[in-house]
Amino acid sequence: MKAIIVDEPFQIRVAQVPKPEIQNTDDVLIRVIAGGICGSDIGIYNGTNSLATYPRLIGHEFGGEVLEVGSGVTKVKPGDYVAVDPVRSCGRCYACAHGRHNVCTTLEVTGVHRDGGFSEFTCAPEHAVHLVDTDKIARDLICLVEPYSIGVQVNHRGGVEKGDQVLIMGSGPIGICIMQVAKSRGAQVMMTDLVNSRLERAREMGADLTVNASRQDVKEEVWKWSNGEGASVVVDSICTKDSFPQSLDLTCAAGRVVMLGLKDVPSAIPQVAVTKKELTVVGSRLSNHRFPEVIEGMEKGWLTPEKLRTHSFSCNDVAEAFSLIQEHPEQVCKVTLHF
Repeated sequence: MKAIIVDEPFQIRVAQVPKPEIQNTDDVLIRVIAGGICGSDIGIYNGTNSLATYPRLIGHEFGGEVLEVGSGVTKVKPGDYVAVDPVRSCGRCYACAHGRHNVCTTLEVTGVHRDGGFSEFTCAPEHAVHLVDTDKIARDLICLVEPYSIGVQVNHRGGVEKGDQVLIMGSGPIGICIMQVAKSRGAQVMMTDLVNSRLERAREMGADLTVNASRQDVKEEVWKWSNGEGASVVVDSICTKDSFPQSLDLTCAAGRVVMLGLKDVPSAIPQVAVTKKELTVVGSRLSNHRFPEVIEGMEKGWLTPEKLRTHSFSCNDVAEAFSLIQEHPEQVCKVTLHF
């Protein structure tokens, strides 16, 4: 079968690899229809993803049609369509025992720590597959359940609720996913970016206000919007060493800050920035059983993956797809590959 392999940084190819087979009673064999390219896939390609090992069959945003199931599978059957959660956990460590399997001590993510779903066929355990109604969600958009699950997790970690003023720093695909989930919860949302086309897309998809951080004073705009208090929730999806301190500054007293960054470059944070306003500062990683909420949101129309996707390529043209994302980021939101 065809599979997309990154052998080492800047070396990507469409390879022929053995088709997987049912080996365990809870295995589900899936014909992959489409996969979404994530920034972490680009990081693996560029050699900047410190969590990945090589060679790697990439892809953690994917879904498709069930072809065969193990003898113990009861949740899905051949002919069903499913989205696949890429999180694999031990079930025994402190995090797992306390309902936080997404930060398991020995966490593995398909497509990063182990081979992923950018292939014609893949196997996944029953607990990781989620049934999708393809009368309500297009088959080639099932792969976008995963990035929206990140948005749900961020909103959960930030305690976003009706009436909150949420500032999302960064209007890339994940920022937009976070925004649409926040809007569905009744929050007002301001988004920032440096690229006007991204801000235009954010407004089209539901953002209340947008700020071009290269032309406008973000703090001044936030203060106008919040009557001088600051945002009740700030989400840092820019993830630079400077964006974290800025997020603390833009949050109101007793507010919440959600960080997504995985870089190991330290930020300079004075303790008083947190304690003076008694901020709640949390990290958010992957998602913690959020697929059902996303699927419901897509089926009911308050999440719009068809607007999130801007480009689609055959898996044979993966190199072209990666080049587009890196060379023309202003044109791209989410790119999908079709198998």
